Amino acid sequence: MELRHLRYFVAVGEEGNLTRAAEKLFIAQPPLTRAMKQLEEEIGVELFVRKPRGLELTNGGEYFLEQARQILDKVTATVEDTRRIAQHRKTIFSIGFVPSVFYGQLPLMVRRLRRNKNLEIVLHELKTREQVEALKTGKIDIGFGRISIEDPDVEQELLFDEPIIAAIPAGHQLTRHPPSMKELSAWPMVTFPAGPGPNFADITQGLFHRRGLKIHVSQQVNDLQTALSLVASDMGFTLVPEQVRKLNREGVEFMPLEDNNITTPVIASRRRGENPNAVMRLANTILAELVENRLTGRYP
Repeated sequence: MELRHLRYFVAVGEEGNLTRAAEKLFIAQPPLTRAMKQLEEEIGVELFVRKPRGLELTNGGEYFLEQARQILDKVTATVEDTRRIAQHRKTIFSIGFVPSVFYGQLPLMVRRLRRNKNLEIVLHELKTREQVEALKTGKIDIGFGRISIEDPDVEQELLFDEPIIAAIPAGHQLTRHPPSMKELSAWPMVTFPAGPGPNFADITQGLFHRRGLKIHVSQQVNDLQTALSLVASDMGFTLVPEQVRKLNREGVEFMPLEDNNITTPVIASRRRGENPNAVMRLANTILAELVENRLTGRYP
């Protein structure tokens, strides 16, 4: 089995059609058809169900597609890291993060890691589920998110729970006092990120649903900055983690909630069962210190 077989298979699996996959790969259809047949013969299982209008993955095919993607991602990450190391003679340490954790102490961690001249720090903005996949393929070494995801290959550590606050258009009546969830539910809400869950939007909307409150979502957006821009445009309010307050966004007022026990977790994700190398041990030491500063009130 060669890497090209995996690339061919992923293209066919995603397109569900040999003709479209061949066009995507810039090859003729007959050799692609032969390659898929050879792959099935080598594995010893049928990966596709042939239908008049295309191909459909079998259960085995769906599993193999997921694994093939991870293998190709791992190869790509390895090649990229090898090139960086060869060019800079540095060790690569890659960090995945959701944007809302980057307004707190994470930049301090990156700054301290960068003091080591033999390290190159690479940052990847990824949703928590994407971080889990990136850890498994070796694209990142540690991830910071807010969603708990069960995966046998990844361990997650709760660092601390962070208060949720409201981002409200400046001068709005909701800024007169810390608003209750019931008061907020009467106004349009901007949610982020858009797309399939679990994500921060699920967390914030769940806060209302569990209290029996209905909400009107005026807009769903992909990122925090866009959500705050819509709030500044008086499109509605949004809920954000407390550290986002540091943005001091014009046209937006950040208000604590009446119920100050409403929080969102900050979670670190790492590969399970992996003995930490020197860089990871350094990162863990810095992280433990920063979390202690947060928990003891030395850092907001």
